[in-house]
Amino acid sequence: MKQQHPRSLTALLTLGGMMTPFALSPAHADTVVKIGFSSPLSGPQAHYGKDNESGAKLAINELNTKPITLGGQKVKFELRSEDDQADPRAGTQAAQRLMDAGVKAVIGHFNSGVTIPASRIYAKAGVPQLSVSTNPAYTAAGYKTAFRLVGSDSQVGGALGRYAVQQLKAQRIAVIDDRTAYGQGIADEFIQSITRLGKPPIKREYTHDKATDFSAILTALKAQKPDIVFYGGADAQAAPMARQMKRLGMSATLMGGDMLSTETFIKLAGANALGHISAVPGGPLEARPAGKAFQARYQASYQQNVVLFAPHFYDAVMMVADAMKRANSPEPAKYLPLLAQTRYQGVSADFSFDTKGNLKQAPVTISAVEGNAWKVRSVVQ
Repeated sequence: MKQQHPRSLTALLTLGGMMTPFALSPAHADTVVKIGFSSPLSGPQAHYGKDNESGAKLAINELNTKPITLGGQKVKFELRSEDDQADPRAGTQAAQRLMDAGVKAVIGHFNSGVTIPASRIYAKAGVPQLSVSTNPAYTAAGYKTAFRLVGSDSQVGGALGRYAVQQLKAQRIAVIDDRTAYGQGIADEFIQSITRLGKPPIKREYTHDKATDFSAILTALKAQKPDIVFYGGADAQAAPMARQMKRLGMSATLMGGDMLSTETFIKLAGANALGHISAVPGGPLEARPAGKAFQARYQASYQQNVVLFAPHFYDAVMMVADAMKRANSPEPAKYLPLLAQTRYQGVSADFSFDTKGNLKQAPVTISAVEGNAWKVRSVVQ
């Protein structure tokens, strides 16, 4: 509740069918609606999280330049950010803090291993959660509050598997994952895909999401002469892996999911990034009707390019506000049913959800490093 001005009169106003106390001043006081956000804002994955936060902040700022009215009261949105450190325990603590703060929606988390346990907290509170996490278990739980903003690992891993076998004609494929929910999940789906196509992996190895030395694993794989090394994990590990593959004289192509598809991977791997392949759930941003305009606004606001999922976090905030507007209320119980029925043309995608909260139309974009940038090779529906 907004702090009462010394000269204000206290009134009880009805908002979305609920009697709520508001402090009104002669100049008029806005209703503050808190939107929760959580992603890794510190540690080796902070560049993903800060990009996510920037996308959400951009949406909040734009909403507040043209305030909407809910239940007769002008609304001001505020973003409440929490650092989940890409850690499940820290993530559930962050989730509880968001619930204690009274947020009306949560945009996050980023990592599947954090999103899945946090989703139980949001479901219990009845607060919608919109996430880019790709592990199928996120929506398989059946929570009515869970919405996935991108395709799942089954779609991304499957598309990469088909591309490896059918387009690259790979004969010998090795797999490494970092044992996180994301890394293991996408590796499992990739393996299922290539196995269905008659090319099961010649070897599977494991590492962890803080590792930087892969010489022992890669030396063992080199003897197997792989055409492709698939890595389920983040760019902070994939980049040194690419360098070490080159140093060992391996000619295999490194392949992975969306967490590889960043400028950070190219910067860290340098010339060793050339030719490696990633897949992102969603279509190319520049191909979207509002994609280039979003990129321009993002660059003007933050003096950098989009890292990965900022457009999706922007869209998530806008979709929540749109559902609130249609419900004429910021209360989750009021707008949640309308969020589930969303038909929203966003910056990153055309959003509509199935009964589990999965995106109905979820293309996958496969890219390769050419020069100093990721270049689109294929868009798979």
